[in-house]
Amino acid sequence: MSSPLVVLILSLLLGVQPVTTDLYLPALPAITDGFGASMAQAQLTLSGLLLAFGLSQLVWGPISDRFGRRPVLLVGLVAYTIAAIGSAFAPSMSLLIVWRIVQGAAMGASVMCARAIVRDLYTPEAGARAMSKGLSGLGVIACLSTPLGGLLSDLFGWHAALLALALFAAMTLAVVVLRFEETVRTPNLRALEPVTLLRTWIHILRNPTFWAFALLAMMSYGGLFTFLAASSFVFIKIMGLSKTVYGALMFSMSAAYLGGTVMCRRLLKRYGVHRTVAIGGVFSLVGGTALGVLALLGVESVWAIMVPVYLFMLGHGVHQPCGQSGAVGPFPQAAGAASALSGFLMMLSAFGMGHWLGTHMDGTVLPLTNGMWFWGVMTAAVAWGLVLRIRPDSPRVAD
Repeated sequence: MSSPLVVLILSLLLGVQPVTTDLYLPALPAITDGFGASMAQAQLTLSGLLLAFGLSQLVWGPISDRFGRRPVLLVGLVAYTIAAIGSAFAPSMSLLIVWRIVQGAAMGASVMCARAIVRDLYTPEAGARAMSKGLSGLGVIACLSTPLGGLLSDLFGWHAALLALALFAAMTLAVVVLRFEETVRTPNLRALEPVTLLRTWIHILRNPTFWAFALLAMMSYGGLFTFLAASSFVFIKIMGLSKTVYGALMFSMSAAYLGGTVMCRRLLKRYGVHRTVAIGGVFSLVGGTALGVLALLGVESVWAIMVPVYLFMLGHGVHQPCGQSGAVGPFPQAAGAASALSGFLMMLSAFGMGHWLGTHMDGTVLPLTNGMWFWGVMTAAVAWGLVLRIRPDSPRVAD
């Protein structure tokens, strides 16, 4: 496959995640009101999906190491499309939650394979650059997702917003069927044997490079999830913004993330992975802290939230390419398993945060601002305290 085709496929596979989470956010308050559901139930449509997403990767990863990425992608994308249609026509909140959980499990195949494909095709250093290009494509998709979700919800109702997910998945499935070529050259025939699988997981979990980069991605994603889960209620319910204006704000947030991925590639060329991550930590810490302090001082406005969020998202655009590619870098023969464990940790933080938000959303901006402040501090701590301690010339970060 040509490099542009690889970037396109990575963008679509990774882009399934923001489409699944971002596009339906403007419709979430309407879904909640329409079903007469509680705030905790509303959060479960997101946190339950992400928990299933994280857990499923532990299954998809070893399967893809054994049978290849292509079969896993085909099964996952077909299942996702069916679940998306089920979500759009769910007659109750309970069934919507069930279908969203199925969606999350199917989505795990797409995103896990994308990270593993990068390791199949590139060395760790080149993989960070390739991942940043794929995540730039994700950023473009994310920019369009929330405004489109708001528009569809306003014009046709929340059912249309959820049905759009099925259309995106069907398009991605068509690209995989027609253009994707298997990237696993030597399948691990013993990957699914319990003893081999356990030994592989132990080997991965004992690797300090894995933990440094996996925790970096985990902490940074925790901040993003906090914003995704709480922002629609803060801006639409508390501040009274329209869905269209909210969609525009989410567009600008995604654009800041896109800028962070571009900045990541330039920093990588000049400074390498470790110093790039350290620079990104500055944006995470300053953005998260400014957000928390302004809210505690009683400065509550759209821009008192969004400007610090832009800074955080610049850091997020640096940390995700480096974290996701760095976590699988030391494991060329077990990229699927390493990708799965890294993805599981990311979604574990999201599920925990979603549960916390479901019980702490109190009609103020503080759950959102305090949550992102926490994750900003934790991201910087990992960037400076763990990643920088890994020697760039260590054999653990190269083939």
